[in-house]
Amino acid sequence: MTTRRGFLERAAGAGLVAAAPSLAPRTSHLAPRSSALALPTPAQRAWQDLEVGMFVHFGPNTWQNREYDDRSLPPSAIMPNVDAAQWADTAVALGANYVVLVAKHVGGFCLWQTDTTGYSIRSTPWKAGRGDVCADLAAACRDRGLGLGVYLSPRDDSQGAATSGRCRTREEQDRYDAYYRRQLTELLTGYGPIVELWLDGSSVVPTHDIVQEHAPNAMVFQGPDCTIRWVGNEDGFAPYPAWNAVDPRDRLTGTSTAIHSDPDGASWLPIEVDVSVRRPNWFWSTTNQSNLLGLEALLEIYYRSVGRGCQLLLNMPPDRTGRIPEADADRAREFGEAIRRRFGRATAENSGNHRLLTALPHVSGAVIDHVVLEEDLEFGERVRAYEIEASVGGTWTHLGSGTAIGHKRIHPVPPTSCGGLRLVVTDTVDTPHIRRFAAFETGEAPPATWQDPVALWAEDDAGRWSSELLDIDLTPKIDAAALWRVRVVAPGGPQVRIERAELLIGGSNQPQLVSQDSARPDRLLLTITQLGQPIVLRARVRGAHAGTILLRRV
Repeated sequence: MTTRRGFLERAAGAGLVAAAPSLAPRTSHLAPRSSALALPTPAQRAWQDLEVGMFVHFGPNTWQNREYDDRSLPPSAIMPNVDAAQWADTAVALGANYVVLVAKHVGGFCLWQTDTTGYSIRSTPWKAGRGDVCADLAAACRDRGLGLGVYLSPRDDSQGAATSGRCRTREEQDRYDAYYRRQLTELLTGYGPIVELWLDGSSVVPTHDIVQEHAPNAMVFQGPDCTIRWVGNEDGFAPYPAWNAVDPRDRLTGTSTAIHSDPDGASWLPIEVDVSVRRPNWFWSTTNQSNLLGLEALLEIYYRSVGRGCQLLLNMPPDRTGRIPEADADRAREFGEAIRRRFGRATAENSGNHRLLTALPHVSGAVIDHVVLEEDLEFGERVRAYEIEASVGGTWTHLGSGTAIGHKRIHPVPPTSCGGLRLVVTDTVDTPHIRRFAAFETGEAPPATWQDPVALWAEDDAGRWSSELLDIDLTPKIDAAALWRVRVVAPGGPQVRIERAELLIGGSNQPQLVSQDSARPDRLLLTITQLGQPIVLRARVRGAHAGTILLRRV
């Protein structure tokens, strides 16, 4: 750790004492807390340190030129070859640390030697029906030091199970629950440690006991036992800030997204950003070669996902040869090389448990153009605001500011030749634990959109408010007499508050049925005692001009 005295001594050795400005402490605000700070489990921290993963979508769809399997081809007509080793090589080249295989998509075709159905790899010509994609990929990942994850779709069109694995009758549900649980057990017991389990669209099938017994450290994507969540779009972009915590009630839905982020939430639920290199298509087809993303598009995704503290899961779909196409693999390699070239070696670096940290460039005259910040997440996400400053001509010059740091914040700054940098944490809920404060001379400009906002999906999206006025008819959204929570969220994460709320039921104001949600000024609780009349909420929102209204039954 570089102390103020150490910084000055090193500056003197470099002939920079005359240029070194005062290192007097800056004012820092310690934000009051109304609840315990959310903390990640060791498994969540380890997963977040993986940072980049590779998704693999491959199946009958690849031969049908479709995103969804229509079961128009028998397994005997597809999949003559699979080269899982080439997939793993591609993952290493792009800088991924784990691979998530879509072992079963919604059509129900299984890429492993399952005992549950004949609609699987054993009915294909590959290795005379004895091939196992999961086994080959697991071995290739082990050989290369990669983690393995699996996507097991709860929806299964071959079994009549709809989204979330929901069936029409109790009898059908019981049968499918047993079927799905057998498949999950096969995957979690036959291929070594699993780092991530995808339950896309959430799941009504009870699987908690199986996961806890066979893969207790695996991250679970969606579902009632989720430990990670979806960002809320398939563009490859996360919002900023993208706080790691959520309200526990949002976590329990199994479908919360980045829009539900809450710096004061009590449940740690980090975000995974999934996107395809052939965006928006997840499966290879003969018609989507032109969709292949360029290097600049991939860098934009990296800055707006990993650079905003989230996990990146980049899909690389194999073609009908069983290999990732050469052009796609080359693009993955170019992307990995570009990231390593930009951020492989820092020009200055420091860490510490202080609200003011300094870093001195290793090379005199270095031109700093990027700063990377990381918190030690063992202590939670504490920083609420920070500033970056450079020592230029004897004066501390402002280079940039932000809110969340979390797992990683990549913050481009104007190219600056300086004698030193300092990070000033101006707002924090407790003593900040900065795992990394690093400066880089990349010689490259960041994507022009690195600060742009994003569009996010949410299951409980009820509408919009604008001009600081909320006026919304909730009648179509409220389907039960119950307690409902309203939350307002503004782009960029500013603190907002609801004032002068009025709940009109049948045109009559019912002040006794609306109240503030505890100490959270951005939330209301609505007590709906009966249906059949129009339900309208009106209020004024302070702190932002416009945003999204979220409505969830409590």
